[in-house]
Amino acid sequence: MKLIEVVSYPSDPISPKIEKILNRKLDVLGDVEVAVRKILDSVRSEGDRAVAEFAARFDGVEFVESGYKVAVSELISALNDLDPNLRLAIEEAIENIRKFHNHQGKNSWFVEDGDGVILGKKITPIDRVGICVPAGKAPLFSSLIMCAVPAQIAGVKEICVVSPPRTNGCVDPVISATARLLGIEEVHAVGGAQAVAAMAYGTESIRRVDKIVGPGSPYTVAAQKQVFGLVGIPMLPGPSEIVVLADEGADPSHVAADMLSQAEHGWGVASVCITTSSKLGNEVNAELSKQLAELSHNGDTARALEEFGAIVIVDELDHGIELMNRLAPEHAELLVTNPWEWIDKVRHCGALFLGTHSTEPVGDYFAGTNHVLPTNGAARYASSLGVADFLKDTSIISYSEKRLKKVGSEISRLARAEGLEAHARAVEIRGEKS
Repeated sequence: MKLIEVVSYPSDPISPKIEKILNRKLDVLGDVEVAVRKILDSVRSEGDRAVAEFAARFDGVEFVESGYKVAVSELISALNDLDPNLRLAIEEAIENIRKFHNHQGKNSWFVEDGDGVILGKKITPIDRVGICVPAGKAPLFSSLIMCAVPAQIAGVKEICVVSPPRTNGCVDPVISATARLLGIEEVHAVGGAQAVAAMAYGTESIRRVDKIVGPGSPYTVAAQKQVFGLVGIPMLPGPSEIVVLADEGADPSHVAADMLSQAEHGWGVASVCITTSSKLGNEVNAELSKQLAELSHNGDTARALEEFGAIVIVDELDHGIELMNRLAPEHAELLVTNPWEWIDKVRHCGALFLGTHSTEPVGDYFAGTNHVLPTNGAARYASSLGVADFLKDTSIISYSEKRLKKVGSEISRLARAEGLEAHARAVEIRGEKS
């Protein structure tokens, strides 16, 4: 049974299915954009009152006068109630993620350039960061870890976490427990566009942040898009995607399982297998049908596979790599003989998984690498979330009189070439007074 379409690459013309996947965009519908604009404007002008109204409308939660901040005692209680085995797994994941991100550079530097001139970069952490943690279909406590750990390593002093309330008005208990394990005390039971607005503009309960990270619904993403510039937004999180490059030696059950691991996110997910073996392609299709039937709540998964799922047959691995680079996926897997031989040819992907035991969930949860990755082809120019996203650098220029006398005329000449007379005079006046 063919659950998803089987196509060939390269072909002339290119397969419509491949074309469709290549042209995937973060397509937020116009009515969503309009609705989000109204939410943003309301929160900006009315603060907490607007946030409470939207929480009642969208989440069915009535906030009491004290607001929607989660008490530290609730965070402690959630951690105390957490399954001990789950707690140990989360703690180990946090340790692995800290260990990996500690390797990322975060130091200022200075160089002497002669004549008493010193140049450099002063690295400073962002003061205050907001983290969106989804909790709709699934409470993504792992995303909280992935966003918070590099921020903490960077030296961010204030972290504000927002997550949609459950019907009882509380944040998902595993998210609360994870926040406690991370040492985060500012958690608000608010989600969606109203949460983004509250962090971007500030309300009576939530002070304005400098940068917002973390995934969310189309409404959350549309809100992040619209507040960009007022606050920092490192990337617009789109639907997940995975491309598995497999040769005839790959296990079709592994390929199918990895494709399904992303397809279950639903909402426009792309799951693609590229293979040199038609036999393997047919076996993967059969496995997809078999494994899908074993999943509960598989309707969204099936729709994702139908929309942006494909098995692509190539005549050689080089063509598979070529297509993988064109797709520039969030997750790329090399289930081929000697995968290390091919890594230099893979130029565009958010994270690269090598070999049969490097299944995508290893990176999602435990290896230590960050799972907040560029989507929708953005891996052509963007990177995974890391320590650098929570740092800013300031150029340092300490010029000497001696050097300015040497090069002042050149600077003035450059300024006047752009028609900027005052720039030139700012240099020349110093020569006049020396």
